[in-house]
Amino acid sequence: MLSVLIPTYNYNVSTLVGVLHKQLSLQTTPFEILIFEDGSTHHLNTIDLSNTFVITNPTNIGRVRARNELANKAKYSWLLFLDADVMPKNKSFITNYLKTTSTNYKAIYGGFAYKKQVPNHNKTLRWTYGKTKEEKPAKLRNQKAYKIIISANYLIKKETFKLINSKINEAKGYGFDYYFGAFLKTNNINVLHIDNEVYHLGLDENEVYLNKVEQAVNTLLRFYKKNKALDTDNDLLKLFVTLNKYKLVRIFSKIHAVFKEEMKANLLSNKPSIKLLQFYRISYMCYQYVNEKT
Repeated sequence: MLSVLIPTYNYNVSTLVGVLHKQLSLQTTPFEILIFEDGSTHHLNTIDLSNTFVITNPTNIGRVRARNELANKAKYSWLLFLDADVMPKNKSFITNYLKTTSTNYKAIYGGFAYKKQVPNHNKTLRWTYGKTKEEKPAKLRNQKAYKIIISANYLIKKETFKLINSKINEAKGYGFDYYFGAFLKTNNINVLHIDNEVYHLGLDENEVYLNKVEQAVNTLLRFYKKNKALDTDNDLLKLFVTLNKYKLVRIFSKIHAVFKEEMKANLLSNKPSIKLLQFYRISYMCYQYVNEKT
């Protein structure tokens, strides 16, 4: 029994829901699709399909709370969370997930994919990062199961989701997958990665994405300050801890202050360097830590 849960904000999910509904209707498993309009100012989703419901929330409450609201309203034991701006890569998307419900895994991640065609120059940063860091086969993701946790496409037992999500006491922002992965690991939740990707279609413009990168770093830094003893597979946080241990944080902070604009010039160009983005992230984290801006 499966509840498909899609939070959305000013985004038309009709095509996505149509594809999912068609695949679900071919199964014998009972299902429902719940769409959560999280304070949308443009109501784009009038969908007339069986077992499909649009929930309208008057104010924007953020991704964490929106997903929690969806989980509370879901009537089935398995929850399939999808972002609004994705599309299943193959026609066996639902079947592939349903096969895993008979295993001992409580959280199953399908993965992310990006179109091969390079997008417009003002969206190259998000696309390049996604192709380089997120588009990974399941065999590689399973080597460190808690490292690449992408909430845009995953199946999870309802009680497991509620356990983990209850530990994240923040409403809005970006980067909460860092929290989720760490809490999955700490609570010894069996996690499986499979090759069941969705295409990420809603690419942010370069400047918007860089701003989200900074927000995600701020989220990770808050996480570190609150949970210093919590085990995590996040490479950025591990590097920061090492720099802090050897008293190098202030040096990286100064580097960020001096070279921030030069780094941004590359990152906002049509050929951004992902290695530079990674350096930007760690230097920005050090800068925020030193200046206590999180």
